[in-house]
Amino acid sequence: MTQQIEKLSLSSTTDFENGYNRTFDLRKRRRVGETIIYVLLFISGAISILTTIGIVYELGKESATFFTRQLWEQTNRSLEVSLDQNATIFSIPTTGLTLAAGDVIRIEDEVMQIIAIEGGNLSVARGAQGTEVAAHRAGLEIFTSRRVSLVEFFTQTNWNPQIGKFGIWALLNATLMTSVIAMLVALPIGLSIAIFLSEYASSRARKLLKPILEVLAGIPTVVYGYFALTFMTPLLRSIFGSGVVEIYNTASAGIVIGILIIPMVSSMSEDALSAVPSALREASYGLGATKLETAIKVVVPAAISGIMAAFIVAVSRAIGETMIVAIAAGAGPTFTFNPFRPAETMTGHIVRISGGDLSYASIDYNSIFAIGLFLFFITLSLNMISQRVVRRFREVYE
Repeated sequence: MTQQIEKLSLSSTTDFENGYNRTFDLRKRRRVGETIIYVLLFISGAISILTTIGIVYELGKESATFFTRQLWEQTNRSLEVSLDQNATIFSIPTTGLTLAAGDVIRIEDEVMQIIAIEGGNLSVARGAQGTEVAAHRAGLEIFTSRRVSLVEFFTQTNWNPQIGKFGIWALLNATLMTSVIAMLVALPIGLSIAIFLSEYASSRARKLLKPILEVLAGIPTVVYGYFALTFMTPLLRSIFGSGVVEIYNTASAGIVIGILIIPMVSSMSEDALSAVPSALREASYGLGATKLETAIKVVVPAAISGIMAAFIVAVSRAIGETMIVAIAAGAGPTFTFNPFRPAETMTGHIVRISGGDLSYASIDYNSIFAIGLFLFFITLSLNMISQRVVRRFREVYE
């Protein structure tokens, strides 16, 4: 009886006005087209997520190799006398890199572990790490084993993998300098353009100006790089002097990056300003405020969440810019706060190193992935901050 009632409720109803029953099929129909669209959208989302996971996996794998890789550093010490296959104690010069018990050293292809040090004599265990014990002649260089530590990576200011220097601050400082200069150019200009388009420009002017701004975003960045090198740098040298501004410098690169991201800032900010309800503007005009006062004191604060999101996205774009800094900023990792001197950013260093004769699985090769992973976490952090800012201020103005 219960099943009959359920079946009746799904398949029939009563027409009380005409006094007879009419049958309707109220069950959900299968729509093949919508199912296909749903599957395609799900696959697209899954591909994007899996791609991101794959990128992070490769960066993490190669970065782990970079931090766990065994490096050999010169000790500026050499064998004073020949060493036969059975000897476990030998003397070395007292000058050179400091060695301690437990350190791993290498002479030619044989690896040894230091057991004890007495004066200039080393007591070692021969044939460590599966290497073959062999005789060695006097005068051979002694190398010591080391690994790149996180402390060295995040605290040192000298980056030169070929000589065992791995301080990321030389590259990070140049990246931050160019990004700050770019923001000083792009944020005020971009926001001013957004305010003009949203509050002052007519619809006809807006339709004309916005496509012109988008042209800046469509220019290849390599063109911007040569523009910075051949126009912006000579302009800065003519203003501040050729003795102050060098040919390659972070100032010209940062200014041109700022020009590059102006369309991004202005477009996203203009969208945020246009989304502010007209009632707020009308209330401000009703209280006697001018158009400028309304724009600065009413519209901009109401759209602050979208504006801040635009700023943070623009910062991410500036940090990730490659070709402009690779061409105009310089090609040497230098730790300097002078924007008129050459310096190499993280992205510029990756381009320069990967474009040369770089052997696979070398320390230079692994260092690229460590820099890339660090850059990935910087942009990820900025995106997370952007989302938090949007949520925080959107709750205030909704």
